Amino acid sequence: MAPWSGLWGARAGADAYRGTPVVVKMENPNWSISEISPEDADDEDFLVSGAGARARCRKGGRGKNAKQITWVLLLKAHRAAGCLASLASAAVALGAAARRRVADGRTDADAACAGAPGPAGESPVLRSRLYGFIRAFLVLSVLLLAVELAAHFHGWDLAASALALPIIGVESLYGSWLRLRAAYLAPLLQFLTDACVVLFLIQSADRLIQCLGSFYITVKRIKPRLKSPVLPDAEDPDAGYYPMVLVQIPMCNEKEVYQQSIAAVCNLDWPRSNFLVQVLDDSDDPTTQSLIREEVAKWQQTGARILYRHRVLRDGYKAGNLKSAMGCSYVKDYEFVAIFDADFQPNPDFLKRTVPHFKDNDELGLVQARWSFVNKDENLLTRLQNINLCFHFEVEQQVNGVFLNFFGFNGTAGVWRIKALEESGGWMERTTVEDMDIAVRAHLHGWKFIFLNDVEVFVL
Repeated sequence: MAPWSGLWGARAGADAYRGTPVVVKMENPNWSISEISPEDADDEDFLVSGAGARARCRKGGRGKNAKQITWVLLLKAHRAAGCLASLASAAVALGAAARRRVADGRTDADAACAGAPGPAGESPVLRSRLYGFIRAFLVLSVLLLAVELAAHFHGWDLAASALALPIIGVESLYGSWLRLRAAYLAPLLQFLTDACVVLFLIQSADRLIQCLGSFYITVKRIKPRLKSPVLPDAEDPDAGYYPMVLVQIPMCNEKEVYQQSIAAVCNLDWPRSNFLVQVLDDSDDPTTQSLIREEVAKWQQTGARILYRHRVLRDGYKAGNLKSAMGCSYVKDYEFVAIFDADFQPNPDFLKRTVPHFKDNDELGLVQARWSFVNKDENLLTRLQNINLCFHFEVEQQVNGVFLNFFGFNGTAGVWRIKALEESGGWMERTTVEDMDIAVRAHLHGWKFIFLNDVEVFVL
């Protein structure tokens, strides 16, 4: 802040408010102060003269005054207020979203529209009671936490309260609560704690067994084998095993990656007459919708069999999107469906390395490929995430696939037998983990899964 002249400057003297000249940049809620270097002090020496200027040059122009400190404090308060306001708005938005989700309490869109119980016999009244119980439990937990905090900060004599001494008031009520807690709640909590310890030991044993299984698979070089090797015809390369495959790309406001995913799927090495691409766009941004529609039209002009589908009502989110697409009349002409999220790029030979496993294997319902991240070496966080997911693929899914023929579907980079989806009840919106839900139901219906650890799909 540059010094000023005038009435106050005349009264206090030329050097009273002299300080380091600064430039203040205000960008809500951020700010910055840039000091003018001492080398530039000669340009402002016209404000003082004589001994004052010489003394300032000797000191290097680093003087401070009360007005500068006041400015800095005000700017810091401005930044703090801006941060608090942004945090408050984010908390309010999160609470409103959670309240809407809890208040909706819907499962399948059809059941909700019809006002009838869901496919699993669920009743809207029972769901509302469940959500009401959850809300009441959360409120009670917050109140009990507030009581415990108040007791801690007030320093109530817990020993005297526990001995039931004649103390009248809030401390007496708190003592009664302590006795009730020790008599009834403590045994229940101890039982739950013991159960958690047992579950932890079971999970640790499961991890150890899976690691040993992964080591055994690596040493023995075990991998899924084709029951009937697919031998291409030398005279007609397209006369091999090329069943009808439906490829689905569910997306929502994926403006950054839609071009790469659509291009990768349209370039799959498979007879164009034997596979159809569905771009399932749930975007609510008109600009994004227009861009994706234009991209689909561009690939249609090249001869690719690709369709654009957009839902006006996004009931059920991804599960609802997939369920709506499977309801199309032309789906009955296809035997398998491959699913890729908008940020996945399969290699051209993906279908040739996955679909042949279904040949002469009528019990097989799912072939799952692993993920490979293009930015796994970008920083420490991406490397740690890659380690975590490599354990998920290398150990969990590979071991379960080899020894149990079951694992959780990853939601993408997999090929389903459409008959397995239909016999298992299809996609359901009753949960946000629709991929695990359909995998469990398919396994309970007797379908088997295969995990291909050597088939990778790149994730942007």
